[in-house]
Amino acid sequence: MLRNRIVLILVENLSVPFDRRVWQECQTLRDAGMTAHVICPQGTKRDTEAEVVLDGVHIHRYPLRAATGGPAGYAREYGSALWHTVRLARKIGRVDVVHACNPPDLLFLVARMLRRRGAKVIFDQHDLVPELYLSRFDRGQDFLYRGVCALERSTYRAADVVLSTNESYRQVARIRGGKRPEDVFVVRSAPVVERFHEVPVEPELKRGKPNLLCYLGVMGPQDGVDYALRALASLRDEVGRDDWHAVFVGAGDTFDEMVALSHRLGLSGQVEFTGRVPDEDLLRYLSAADVCLSPDPLNPLNDVSTMNKVMEYMAMGKPMVSFELREARVSAGEAALYAPANDVAEFAKLVAVLLDDPEQRERMGECGKQRVRGPLAWGNSQAALIKAYERALG
Repeated sequence: MLRNRIVLILVENLSVPFDRRVWQECQTLRDAGMTAHVICPQGTKRDTEAEVVLDGVHIHRYPLRAATGGPAGYAREYGSALWHTVRLARKIGRVDVVHACNPPDLLFLVARMLRRRGAKVIFDQHDLVPELYLSRFDRGQDFLYRGVCALERSTYRAADVVLSTNESYRQVARIRGGKRPEDVFVVRSAPVVERFHEVPVEPELKRGKPNLLCYLGVMGPQDGVDYALRALASLRDEVGRDDWHAVFVGAGDTFDEMVALSHRLGLSGQVEFTGRVPDEDLLRYLSAADVCLSPDPLNPLNDVSTMNKVMEYMAMGKPMVSFELREARVSAGEAALYAPANDVAEFAKLVAVLLDDPEQRERMGECGKQRVRGPLAWGNSQAALIKAYERALG
């Protein structure tokens, strides 16, 4: 049913193949015999070509300036992204399926245009945008919040099938989105474990300390890097531990702000910010790490979201400390210790517990490996993705 079909995947917030979830989906669809096209923004240091074919996947990229400031900046960003997406979609021509990934919940406008030409529509819900709005902006349920809720409803209505990253998102699609259970499929953002393998530990990455702490991921207002830094200050000042070096791998809207916060907390000598790094460097840092940090605070979005970094820590067999979040427990299970929500002092104490117990770290790391190779494996998500496409085209 899928062989020789043409799929167009729409992405706005990351370039491809940097967006690992989307890239894994592309490869799965290609292996099922489909011709995959992707429209996405260009990267700044990687994924910079305007048009390229990688491993049989056709990627069409457009220039995009990320939003700065408040809602007006996002309006400019999203308006530019929509214009380029429509332009490139017309260039590609007829497709059998349009696969729209949020955020934002605006790509349904392009999907509806293609639906009138016979395409089926799949909504790949990476984020709950109303919850993202509440968690990112301190504005409450104002008129802009009501607007993003309306856009989400329109996106659900436009979709023949919805892909949810976990059961919490699936419930939202069924209850808030009004989708039938048979039209919603859970496709978890699971890593391909073959890509995450330990390499020889480089002691110099620890900067002369016996322990390395590692954070991996995006640095946005809702991602909790500020909580992690305050927890490290507490680890030093209140727990009395300075036998560690910490590395923060990744970038985002608040990167410069977090570097400045580390200076204000007196952590600049013990905390290193790398920005985004190639995969080979990522493996070097994770292989050397003794404890990993998942400091996403409790908020409406984080409580029900699956964090990519949690899955990647487990794929590398690394124990972690997390705040108490519903989906964090579903994903990590016993591979993490859980501090009360948003309590940086308790977070710091749990980091110290793991630093003092290498045997517990080993047990937790092995538990994580087994989870991402078993119930959370990408192979299970691949099967769900194929079923979703068969449902849409059937």
